[in-house]
Amino acid sequence: MRLSVLLAVPWILVITACVPDQEPAVKAEPVASVAMTDLGNALFHDVTLSSEGNQACATCHDSAHGFADPDASLPVSKGSLAGRFGRRNTPSIAYASLIPPLHAEMEEGEVLWVGGLFLDGRADSLEEQATKPFFEANEMNLADAPALRAKLRASPNAAMFRTVFGPGALDDAEAAEFLPRVGEAIAAFERSSAFHAFSSKFDAYRQGRAQLSSQELEGLSLFVRQDKGNCAACHTLTAGPNGEPPALTDFTYDNLGVPANTAIAIPDIEGLAATPRTGGSPALRGKFRVPTLRNVAITAPYMHNGVFRDLRTVLEFYNTRDTDPSRWQAIGATEVPDTVNRSELGDLRLNDRELSALEAFLRTLTDGYTP
Repeated sequence: MRLSVLLAVPWILVITACVPDQEPAVKAEPVASVAMTDLGNALFHDVTLSSEGNQACATCHDSAHGFADPDASLPVSKGSLAGRFGRRNTPSIAYASLIPPLHAEMEEGEVLWVGGLFLDGRADSLEEQATKPFFEANEMNLADAPALRAKLRASPNAAMFRTVFGPGALDDAEAAEFLPRVGEAIAAFERSSAFHAFSSKFDAYRQGRAQLSSQELEGLSLFVRQDKGNCAACHTLTAGPNGEPPALTDFTYDNLGVPANTAIAIPDIEGLAATPRTGGSPALRGKFRVPTLRNVAITAPYMHNGVFRDLRTVLEFYNTRDTDPSRWQAIGATEVPDTVNRSELGDLRLNDRELSALEAFLRTLTDGYTP
């Protein structure tokens, strides 16, 4: 969490007065051609680009589920190869175009890491992020770029790829450009409005086109209150740097002290400490990037290890992690106890009515609302 965010929180309270905003601005991004975006869409949904011909990017990032995994029964996603599973819960990639590259900021004399794609920040751009799952053994399971190129040559989308990048785009002579071009196309699709619709009930409310219920308004008030819910300390409600609506994250890193998920055979718990650029300090162990809360109601399961299956349990954990530790320790021991954030959550002092109000507000963040 950034100190500047806390200083901005009182301003956020004007939202409860329902002062209409202007129509949402969209972050300035490279303008891709329609053909490039269409190619990215096709590659994103192409199941043939996996070792077993059964998994696409969209398999684990379904638009109907906020671009998260549609199978909420598992804490991690299935891989292309039978019997293989991911090591972390698949995050939503909606609004990923708003995430800045991983960088360090100084705050009160300490280094604060911000941004980066994946939950551990190991990729700096959508282009880089888009290509990595092809070569993960627990995901699409291809050996290397030549293997992906061979798959694409045989794909129904080969002609479209050649149309966009040229007739020799899949030939050996242009092998060096192949993988960057795949990343470019998928990134163009991920920058399209399909991934950042800003079309939730909360967005309509901010624009003066909808009213929140009394319960939802109470939840919003708790969301920003520093003495109770304080969700906005990390899930910010301030506008983005280019005037876009709130991302509902400050892109920083935190260890929430979640219970270990014993259903994951080989969990990935190192977080930011495993990202080489950060230097691997023990103080970064167990810290994962704060996700957006947009579409949170439809992206179960929750937390980096998928240990919680419903939104209410997440809120109860934030509320009583430190006051009722036996409840959470019964699920699993804290993964990395030494770096847990104990100053901003764990004892939020919310009663049942307030928890329900907060949950009601979070459900207003789902895209696709029609006033």
